[in-house]
Amino acid sequence: MATRATSIAKTYLDALADELEISDTRYEQAEESYQSLGRWFNRPASTLRDYDPAVYVQGSFGLGTVIKPLHADEEYDVDAVCELKALSKPQLSQETLKALVGAEMEGYRRSQAMAKPLREGRRCWTLNYADGAQFHMDVVPALPNAQDVRILLDSKGLDASRAATAIAITDNERLDYQQITHDWPRSNPKGYLDWFKSRMRVVLEKRRRAMADAVKASVEAIPDYKVRTPLQSSIMILKRHRDIMYVKDELNCCPISIIITTLAAHAYQGEEEIADALLSILSGMEAYIARDTRGRAVIANPSDPLENFADKWAEFPERERAFYAWLRQAQRDFAHAASLADRHSITDSLSPHLGQELAKRAADRSASKPAGLLRGATAAAAGALSTPSFSNTARTPTKPQGFA
Repeated sequence: MATRATSIAKTYLDALADELEISDTRYEQAEESYQSLGRWFNRPASTLRDYDPAVYVQGSFGLGTVIKPLHADEEYDVDAVCELKALSKPQLSQETLKALVGAEMEGYRRSQAMAKPLREGRRCWTLNYADGAQFHMDVVPALPNAQDVRILLDSKGLDASRAATAIAITDNERLDYQQITHDWPRSNPKGYLDWFKSRMRVVLEKRRRAMADAVKASVEAIPDYKVRTPLQSSIMILKRHRDIMYVKDELNCCPISIIITTLAAHAYQGEEEIADALLSILSGMEAYIARDTRGRAVIANPSDPLENFADKWAEFPERERAFYAWLRQAQRDFAHAASLADRHSITDSLSPHLGQELAKRAADRSASKPAGLLRGATAAAAGALSTPSFSNTARTPTKPQGFA
């Protein structure tokens, strides 16, 4: 792989990341949606209030790696957690917890006059917003699980430094779903986010300070979603490349976002330009795929080392082959593009792998102005949030190709 990019290629990749990012309004809608649900859960009449409910975002919206979907009519998927902090696993079953949260979410849906019914998934409840929102929200019911996870990781000699934010979640396909047991499915989205931020903390804080100085605001007034680091931009670009390569994924082999994100964050070395970060990540991410004693791939969850993000590769080896096929293709495509010194040549080179329209928009943007630090925000609005208003017109949701 090429290790250096031409100046034209660097500007082009900056513009490409700008074209992929979603608007501030989308982030603000996501934040208002889960905060509104949290207020409902904590209202005086709530059946959950005594259990100290906390609602927070997880997934790509929390990580700042959401990208626009391939098609304008596709929905964004906002992933959230409802953690009942004053309950514990010995007090109820997964089924009871799921029902408690579901009942309040149904009440919320009716209070907001949402036309679409509440939908139950394997681990979550889904609120389907209407046309004006263009997103749905998956809410995972959860309980605190720090003590059990810490004991478990310590017993295996594994890193338990992020166990304080571990949660237990529901799964209606488990045999013990209706039983009261200590053995619940585990998760730790706050721990993962903390690890992810640690991989880019120096650059993130440097850019936040620069933005604060530019708009004469305090650093604390700059929300994370208004700052984009080269790590986040690289992941966004790689996700779109993945989406195009597997747009017709009939065998369900498309590399999952959590694997791309984890390996990219491991491989990121603090580069301050997107092109440098992208090439470094593509060169280094494979080195962070470990192997167990039987030769099976291991990509450990940094917040829970017992969880293997690549656990399905042993059962479905075609998924591992698909990942490496994608990685080799991405290495070739971006190394070649980085070596080009003409904007039109770069556009022609990347169009088949990113989509013709996106590649052209990136070319136009790179010709007109350099990329900036703000996520499409004006200086005056750097610390402000707007409250969205959602229509209740029914619409049919589709699976977003660019967000997982």
